[in-house]
Amino acid sequence: MALRINDTAPDFTADTTEGPISFHDWIGDGYAILFSHPKDFTPVCTTELGLMAGMQEEFSKRNAKIIGISVDPVDDHHRWKDDIKTVTGNTVGYPMIGDPEMKVAKLYDMLPASEVKVEGRTPADNQTVRTVFIVGPDKKVKLSLTYPMTTGRNFDEILRALDSIQLTIDHQVSTPANWKQGENVIVVPAVSDEDAKARFDGFDKVLPYLRTVKQPT
Repeated sequence: MALRINDTAPDFTADTTEGPISFHDWIGDGYAILFSHPKDFTPVCTTELGLMAGMQEEFSKRNAKIIGISVDPVDDHHRWKDDIKTVTGNTVGYPMIGDPEMKVAKLYDMLPASEVKVEGRTPADNQTVRTVFIVGPDKKVKLSLTYPMTTGRNFDEILRALDSIQLTIDHQVSTPANWKQGENVIVVPAVSDEDAKARFDGFDKVLPYLRTVKQPT
C-alpha cells in the first residue's frame, strides 16, 4: 500500500556510504530528505545528486539531513561520486543507501513488491524509483513526490516545501500557491477572527474564508 501524508515512515537498517544506519535513529530530532534514483552512473541522477550536495548547507540550516538511495551496492556509489564531482563540482558528503536487494525501495512502495530481479537491472527496470520523501522529527511522512525518468527534479521546490512545512507546523497558517520565504501567508480556517487579531496583530480579509497575514517569525 502506498505511503500517504502523515503515515509513519517505515524504519529500516541499511549500509550506506557513511556506514550502517538505522533510519529513525539517523533522523534524530530533525527532518530527513530521502530521495531515490533508478541506478548509479545515469545522466539525470548524476546532476541531481551533485545539486543536492551543493544544497546540503541550506538543508542543514533547516535542521534537515539528506540521504540518497539506489538499488545498487555501496561500492558503486563510492565510484559514482567522482563522476558527480566532475559534472557538478560538488562533493557528495551525505550518505547514499545501498539497496541491491530492493528491500527499502519496496518498503517505501518505490518498486512493486513482486519485483525479484536484482542483477543486471537497467534504469528502465527501476523507473518507479524516482521519489522524494520529507520525513519529520515525529517520523511521519510530510511530503512525497514522484518524477518520471526523464525529468530532473526541482530541489529548490523541495526546499521551499520544507520551509512551508516547518512554518505551518509552528504557526496556525497555510502558504498560498508559489509562496516563498518572507511572503504573506494564510490564516487557517480553524482560527477565529478574534483569535487571529490577537495572534497576528490583525489580518487582511480578502474573502470571508481567506485571511492573509505577514509571515510569522
